[in-house]
Amino acid sequence: MTEVNRTPRVGGWTRFVTARPRLSLLAALVLTALAVLAGSGVADRLGSGGWEDPAAESTYATRALERAFPDSQPNLVLLVGAGNASVDDPAVAAEANRLTERLAAEPGVVGVGSYWRAAPAAAPALRATDGHEALIAARITGDEKAMGETLDRIAPSYRGAHGPVEVKIGGIVAVRHEMQTTIQEDLVRAELIALPITLILLVMVFGSAVAALLPLGIGIVAILGTNAILSGLTAFTDVSVFAMNLTTALGLGLAVDYALFIVRRFREELAAGADSRTAIGTTLRTAGRTVLFSALTVAVSLAAMLVFPQYFLRSFAYAGMAVVLLAAAAALILLPAALVLLGDRVNALDLRRAFRRRTTKAADPDTAGAEEGGKGWGRTADLVMRRAPFFALGTTAVLVLLGLPFLGVKFGTADDRQLPSSAESHVVQQHIRDGFPGSPGGGLEILAEGRATPAQYADYKQRIAALPEVVRVDGPLVNGDKAYFTVQPEGEAVDEAAQGLVGDLRATEAPFDTKVTGTAAVLVDSKHAIGAQLPWALAFIAIVTLLLVFLLTGSVVVPLQAVLLNALSLTAMFGAVVWVFQDGHLSGPLGFTSPGSIETTLPVLMFCVAFGLSMDYGVFLLSRIKEEYDRTGDHDRAVRLGLTRTGGLITAAAVILAVVMVAIGTSRVTNTKMLGLGIALAVVMDAMVVRSLLVPAIMRLTGRATWWAPAPLRRFHDRFGVSEGGPAAPAEEISGEEPLDEVGETEETRDKATTRG
Repeated sequence: MTEVNRTPRVGGWTRFVTARPRLSLLAALVLTALAVLAGSGVADRLGSGGWEDPAAESTYATRALERAFPDSQPNLVLLVGAGNASVDDPAVAAEANRLTERLAAEPGVVGVGSYWRAAPAAAPALRATDGHEALIAARITGDEKAMGETLDRIAPSYRGAHGPVEVKIGGIVAVRHEMQTTIQEDLVRAELIALPITLILLVMVFGSAVAALLPLGIGIVAILGTNAILSGLTAFTDVSVFAMNLTTALGLGLAVDYALFIVRRFREELAAGADSRTAIGTTLRTAGRTVLFSALTVAVSLAAMLVFPQYFLRSFAYAGMAVVLLAAAAALILLPAALVLLGDRVNALDLRRAFRRRTTKAADPDTAGAEEGGKGWGRTADLVMRRAPFFALGTTAVLVLLGLPFLGVKFGTADDRQLPSSAESHVVQQHIRDGFPGSPGGGLEILAEGRATPAQYADYKQRIAALPEVVRVDGPLVNGDKAYFTVQPEGEAVDEAAQGLVGDLRATEAPFDTKVTGTAAVLVDSKHAIGAQLPWALAFIAIVTLLLVFLLTGSVVVPLQAVLLNALSLTAMFGAVVWVFQDGHLSGPLGFTSPGSIETTLPVLMFCVAFGLSMDYGVFLLSRIKEEYDRTGDHDRAVRLGLTRTGGLITAAAVILAVVMVAIGTSRVTNTKMLGLGIALAVVMDAMVVRSLLVPAIMRLTGRATWWAPAPLRRFHDRFGVSEGGPAAPAEEISGEEPLDEVGETEETRDKATTRG
C-alpha cells in the first residue's frame, strides 16, 4: 500500500479538544458524577400517562368532573372474590362491608362505595354475572406521585385473603403504578442484557478490547447526562417514564455508531503514518463532520414530536434530543481526548489478530478473513449496479408488500392490556371486562355546565337515550351549576360505534354547555390532535433533512432520494406492528395481550425514531460516496467504493443497535415491546436492504445527475456546505485494493498500527 505524504493540519477545534486531554477527561468524569447525583431516582418522578391532549374537550371534562363529582370518579377498584360462595352470602357481605369502612377511613381516599352499599340502580353493574365476585370502588386523591405513594401504603393490607373473601387490586391508579414499576424493572434487565452483548460485538468489530470500550464509555456518559436533564425537566413539565427506554437505546446505539466512525478513521490515519494529533485533526475534519451532521438529522426527527400536545410524545423528544446531542458531543470532545492519550495503544489487545494468527497458515497470517470483508461488499455493489433496475423495483416491491398490513390499522388507547397477563391490575380489569355486565371503563361521560331545571335535564337525557348506539343513560348527578350523565354505548369501549357516538353526543343540542369525555372521547380527541399536527411535523422533518443533506452533498437529487428511500424503509416496521401487535400473531411467543388496536401515538413515535436512525446510516453512506466522488469524479466508482468502505461499518452499527432495541423489546409492557422490536426491525431492514441494495441501485440509475444542483445552490454549497473530505489518497484500481474488514481497514494497516504501538 502506497504511503501518503500528509501535511499536518490541525484546526482550532482540534486544538481545543486535544490541548489538555487529561483535564478534559477529568472534567467529564466530574460532570458525569454530578449527573449521577442529579439523575438518581429520576424514574420515580416520571409519569406513566400522557396520551391525551391537554387542550382537548375530553381532558377539560375529565378534570372538571373530578373536581365537581369526586365520589363518582373512582380510580381504585378492589375485586372481592367469594370463591364458590355468593357475594350475597351474609359472611361475605359482612367482611366486604368491613373492608369498605376501613378503606373509607384511609387518608387520601374518598368516594368509597361498593356493591353491598350501592343504590339499587347501580348495584347490578358492580356484581359479576356469575354472582361470585363484586367490586369496591374508591378514588385516591392527589397528583400521580401522591397517588402512587398512597397505593403503596394501603395495598399490602387489602391484597390477599380476608376471611371468606379474596381481594385483588385494580383501577387506573393501580394500572399506571404497576406499569411504572414494571418499566423500571425491565429497563434494568435490558441494560444487563445489552451491555455485555454490545461489548462482545464491539470487540468482534474492532478486534481490540481497548477500542471496544470507548463506545460504551461514550454511551454511559450520554445516558447518565440525559437522566440528569430529564430529572431537571420534571420540575417544569410532565415527562413520561417510557422515555427512559429511548434514552438507554439511543445512548448505547448512537454512541456505538459515532465511536465506530471516529475510531475507525483515527486508526486509518495512524496506520498511514500520522501522529496522534494529526490523525485526530484529520478525523475530526472528516468523520467528525459526518457525525455532527448525522446527530443533527436524528435530533431533527426527534424534535418534530415537540409539535404534538401529548406529553408522552414530547417526552421522547426531550429524551431523544438530549441523548443524541450528548452522544455526539462526547464523541467529538471526549473521544478525541481519549484517542490522543491512547495513540497507537488504541489497538492494544488486538484479540482478532491474535486469533487469526493461531488459526491461519504462517504463509498468509493476516489476510484470512478480511478477504470477505471489503471484497464481499465490493461484489455486492457490482451485482446491484449491474442489475440496478431489478434491485430497485424488486426491493421497492418487497418493502411495499411488507407494509400492506398497515392499511388495516385500528387506533386505540393504552390500557391494562399493556401489562403482562399475570399482572394483578391486568387480572382485575380482565375479570371486570369478561365477567361484569356492560363494558366497564367504556362508558362515556357528559359534563353539563349551566343552570337548568329538572325538566330540561330529563328532556336532554331522553334525547341522548334515543341515539341508536346508546344502551343506557344514567344521571344526572347535580352539583350547583354542573351536572353529570353517564352513557353506556353498544360494543367495545373504543370501537367505531363508540367513536361515532362521541360525535353524535357533541352534536346534540342542549340548553346548557355540554362536554363529552370517556375512553372513546379521549381517543377521538387524541386522533384529531395528531392529525392536525402531523403535517407540520412531517414538513419540519422533510425540510430540515433536505437542507442538512444538501449541505453535506451539494446535490438537489440526493436529499430527495434520502428522504423518500428513508420513508420507504419504514414500511416493513409499520406492517409488522399491525400484523403482530394489533392482529395478535406471535402474541404467545412474545408474551403480550393484543387489544386489537395500536395506541394512537406509537406510530408517530416509531416513525420519528426510525426515520432519524435511518438518516443516521444514510449520512454515513452518502458522506463516503460524496468523498470518493469529489476525489475521482467517477460516479459509479464512488458508489461502489462508498458501499465497500462503509457497508460493513453500517451493518455492524445496525446489528449492535438492533441488539440494544431487542433488549428493550424484552419488556413486559406492550408499548415498550412494540417500540423496541419495531425499531430493531426497521434498523436491520434499512442497513441490510435499503443501504445495501436500494440506495446503490437508485444511484446507479440516476447516474451523474445524482449530483446536479442549479448554479445558485452550487454557489451556496461552495460557501456554506461541508463534506467528509480531508486529504485524499491516490486512487487505486478497484480490483487491486486491499481487502477491507468490517470497519473499512486493511489487515496491513491494522498490523502496521499495532506494530507501531
